[in-house]
Formats: sequence, C-alpha cells, structure tokens
Amino acid sequence: MNNYEKLEGMVAATFTPLDENGDVNLSVIDKYADWIASTPIKGVFVCGTTGEFSSLTIDERKLILEKWLVSARKRFKVIAHVGSNCQRSAMELARHAAQVGADAIASIAPSFFKPGTVDELVDFFAPICHSAAGLPFYYYNMPSITGVNLPVDKFLVEGKKKIPNLVGTKFTHNNLMEMGVCIELEQHRFEVLHGYDEILISGLAMGAVAGVGSTYNYIPNVYQAIFDSMKMNDLETARHNQIKSIRTVEVIIKYGGGVRGGKAIMKLIGIDCGSCRLPIKPFSVDEYEKLRGDLDAIKFFEF
Repeated sequence: MNNYEKLEGMVAATFTPLDENGDVNLSVIDKYADWIASTPIKGVFVCGTTGEFSSLTIDERKLILEKWLVSARKRFKVIAHVGSNCQRSAMELARHAAQVGADAIASIAPSFFKPGTVDELVDFFAPICHSAAGLPFYYYNMPSITGVNLPVDKFLVEGKKKIPNLVGTKFTHNNLMEMGVCIELEQHRFEVLHGYDEILISGLAMGAVAGVGSTYNYIPNVYQAIFDSMKMNDLETARHNQIKSIRTVEVIIKYGGGVRGGKAIMKLIGIDCGSCRLPIKPFSVDEYEKLRGDLDAIKFFEF
C-alpha cells in the first residue's frame, strides 16, 4: 500500500456543503479545510453518513472528494468513503479515489439487500477494495444504520485473506466487548477507529488510538483534551471533557441528530454548510435562535 501509516487522534467526519437550492457548494470547502488545518484534527472522512453520502450522486461524491484533496493541500489525511448499496458504484468510487490521490478508502455495508454472513460481506467488499488496491481500506461498521450486525473480528480475520489492503474498521457501535476483541486481534494487527464521540473515553480505555467523529468538526479542543488526558492516565480531566461532549450531543439530538443538528452548528461557528437534503428537514430561523440559546446554556462557545 502506498505510504501507509496508521491513524492516530481525530479524523473529522465532514459535512457536505449545500447551497440554498440544495446543490453541492464546493466553494465552502476551502474555508472548511483551513479550519480543519488550524485544529489538532489529523484527517477528514469525506462523504460518509455525516456527509449525506446516500443523498448524493456518484458524480457529486467524486467532485466533493476532489475538492477536499485540493483544499487539504497535504495538511491532513483525506479518507474517501465509497460505500453504496450498489457494488459497481462503490467500485467506481474506489477507483476514482485511487486515481485522484486519496489517502485511504472506507465503505459501509450494504443496507437494503443485506449480507447474512461474514463471507457474504467479504465477497461484497473484495472487488471494491481491489479497485483501489494501493489504498488502505477500513470497514465502516455501523449496525444501527445498516442493520448488518455481523461479528467484526471474524470479518477482519476472514477479510484479510481476500482483501490484502484491509487494515481495520471504523467501529461505530457501543459494543465495547467486540471492540476490545478487534483491538487485540493478532497482536493489534488491525486499526480500530472509535466512532461514537459521546463515549470516546471508553474506546480509548479499550485501546483505540484514533477516532472518526462528526462533533470533532466544531469542538476539536474538547476531544484533543480527552486524547491527551487519557494518554497521561488523567481520568478526571478526561471525564470532565467527555461530559462537555455529552452535553453537546444531547443538544444535537434535540435538533434532529448529528447530521441535521451538526450542520446547523457549523453555520453558527462560521462555516455555512447549508441545509441537509430531504428527507431531512431544513432548519428554520427560529430553530437557529433556539439552538444558539441551548448551546449558550451549556457554555458551548467557551469550550
């Protein structure tokens, strides 16, 4: 694999900027990338769940990735999410990611026609990964969305036999027992990227050293403090900052979850990514004011 290095620290799951007509607004990404580069964030995860990948066309996803790679200017890593219910589409996106210089690819499991066994999941991913054989591949495990709840440790072991560039998993699940098993596999052979921001402290305690999260976008200093304090075994500081994360997530849930609420917060911090695509309802002016009030109540802007 080309220049493969294991990930450490924060990888921000980026929002897809849209204009008032609902079209992709690539012009925002320059400012967005400059913001990412000014923080301790080490990489971006492009066109994942936070990026509304399932509401985008293949051509849009290609353009978004290309723009991120140009705007990043090698200041941080760019991971391309290529997942799709259509294997051929995912293969096309993987080939494109390799051609334009992405640092890695990832894919979520298909969620309409679902694989029923680990072998079926491996067989689905193998041609996708072979389409970008020079790039590291991360299995994006998110059973709450996909409904695919196959044992990730078995997937990693069996998958490696057919997928040489399989390096780990984006583990967006609260099954910390399974996470621990994955981390310990074959003397820590596989990367396990923590995916639930509100319990990051738990994932780090299990041995994870990197995470992919949407709320990293707007309170990166909170999460960097968690990473740093856990390295120093300073649990009190880690817990203090994790509570800040939890309070933020509670507000986000009130406003429709991490994609809808998170996108609105991006506007409030000065990076206007617009509204989400339907069926996610746009924010009203009144909602923005209420959101700002709720964030003020938890001292969010002082984080």
